[in-house]
Amino acid sequence: MSKLGDLGAKLYRGEVGYDFVGKRFLWYGVSILITITAIVGLAVQGLNMGIEFKGGAVFTTPKTSVSVARATEEAKKASGHEAIVQQLGTGGLRIQISGLDTDDAAGVKKQLAGDLKVKEGDINADLVGPSWGEQIAAKAWTGLAVFMVLVVIYLAIAFEWRMAVAALVALIHDLTITVGIYALVGFEVTPGTVIGLLTILGYSLYDTVVVFDGLKEQSKDITKQTRYTFSEIANRSINGTLVRSINTTVVALLPVAALLFIGGGFLGAGMLNDISLSLFVGLAAGAYSSIFIATPLVVDLKEREPAMKALRKRVLAKRASAAAKGESEAGDGAYEGTDQPQIVAQGRAGRRR
Repeated sequence: MSKLGDLGAKLYRGEVGYDFVGKRFLWYGVSILITITAIVGLAVQGLNMGIEFKGGAVFTTPKTSVSVARATEEAKKASGHEAIVQQLGTGGLRIQISGLDTDDAAGVKKQLAGDLKVKEGDINADLVGPSWGEQIAAKAWTGLAVFMVLVVIYLAIAFEWRMAVAALVALIHDLTITVGIYALVGFEVTPGTVIGLLTILGYSLYDTVVVFDGLKEQSKDITKQTRYTFSEIANRSINGTLVRSINTTVVALLPVAALLFIGGGFLGAGMLNDISLSLFVGLAAGAYSSIFIATPLVVDLKEREPAMKALRKRVLAKRASAAAKGESEAGDGAYEGTDQPQIVAQGRAGRRR
């Protein structure tokens, strides 16, 4: 068995692990700091909305010898607006002009044909009116709101309302960070970006549900025993799925990184940036939030219950009694590097309830 696989097996059995829940306030602080940075970036920089949201025109030319820099200058002169020019694999140019009135598009197209030395009929023009962009934005917000509501309803039914609240907070956390990164980097926001955001929210939810499912299974009839507190069982759930979460995240990030850094950066296919950046940042944030935010938040909510408070008192009282007698409740296999006693595999030989 590989070292990573062996580590995963030990984490699953509770033989080793890390005290994620015990250090949850550290993770909360890190998340708050990152979120504040994202919000400040969004407030100061704002989002670079694409023409699909604020209207404009996209002109696609046939192969031309005119450079991107010159085409950008000529497009700005012809339209009176800022222009974004990208060179296509065919040798042609994609000229995007935001805020251009559709009534003026014909004149701009004619002038571009002369400046770029191509036939006017060979230039393809896609026009987007501001009202259409507003409709797209409204539908995007509606889709996001419906998604969030359905997530809360599903988790409240499948698990409990505390897990639904924790998952919702984690999703908002991921969304805020991703949008803030877009503002700081200045990448254009397009419908592809919205698709990427919805995709990473689904991925983040999947990762969170995997941990929640393990927590639900291990905390069944928890009040009938006096060996472990709810926070310790939650910590075991995180450690038990840790290697799988890392593996799935890395595997998902590799092709997205290729799109972002090789396709969008090295090869200059800028149109890939709008979706690849949201996927890359969102996947990483989703894996982080499922481990460091969602489950610890469930612990904070759950341990407010009288039953969980009473359980903690019984567990600590039993451990204090055992310590006074020179016995060890944690025994072999306690989590290394933690201050609180940790969970060991259920049903191991020599264990007693």
